[in-house]
Amino acid sequence: MFVKALFFDIDGTLLSEITKEIPQSALDALKKTAEKGNLTFINTGRTWSELPEELKKLPFSGFLCGCGTYLRRDGEILMHQTIPKKRCEEIPVILKECRIGMILEGTDNVYFSSEVSRFREVEQTRAYFAAVGIGLAETAETKGIIYDKFCIVTDAQSDIERMYREFEQEFDIMDRRGGVYEIVPHGCSKGTAVDYALKQFQLEKEDAYVFGDSSNDLTMFRCGAHTIALGKHDEILDPYTEYVTDTVERDGVAKAMEHYGLI
Repeated sequence: MFVKALFFDIDGTLLSEITKEIPQSALDALKKTAEKGNLTFINTGRTWSELPEELKKLPFSGFLCGCGTYLRRDGEILMHQTIPKKRCEEIPVILKECRIGMILEGTDNVYFSSEVSRFREVEQTRAYFAAVGIGLAETAETKGIIYDKFCIVTDAQSDIERMYREFEQEFDIMDRRGGVYEIVPHGCSKGTAVDYALKQFQLEKEDAYVFGDSSNDLTMFRCGAHTIALGKHDEILDPYTEYVTDTVERDGVAKAMEHYGLI
């Protein structure tokens, strides 16, 4: 039997951004492909602390979190890269001076400024995590916090040029459109996470099937042999997409897995 490795983004791929649920068809397909001996991985921009608890309970072969900053298998942490402590203290100060909204994403917690943000996206995210008890105890200004990556929100008042000057030498800055940027340490990406997992399981690139929908899935699409974009996806993925399936809500994951004979 030839084992395949399947890598799934969460938001907009496994998890519907409309219903906020994983379709039953996708859950059934994940179970069936595992029964065939295939490996399944979450490969997400979310850090471990940001994963829904119900998702952590599903029998995935591994979790690749924070755009390749954290790799976990069977409860064992195989790799974890954090931003240096001193830099973690400097970043919120710089972002405030640049008039930029921030979400600092760590393995154990998520950190927001103690001040209410003028950015709707930041406050909506704060409320989303607060509802499940995340991001409450400490703030971005708390001394000693450690995080793996961060997302920022900008507008016409923001000093984006300075932001690039401050961070581009040590971070990869992904433009998620609409003034939103995702920022991770150089050398970490969903693509490097796929490479690491394939080496761990002694599999080849031809054995990799990647499922995604957004611009931060681009590195994953560049290194996967079989690339599946959900029906609603960022056009930046198109040059690297082998197969376009249906939307999440219309059973896109299950349909793609059936198309490739993975279930």
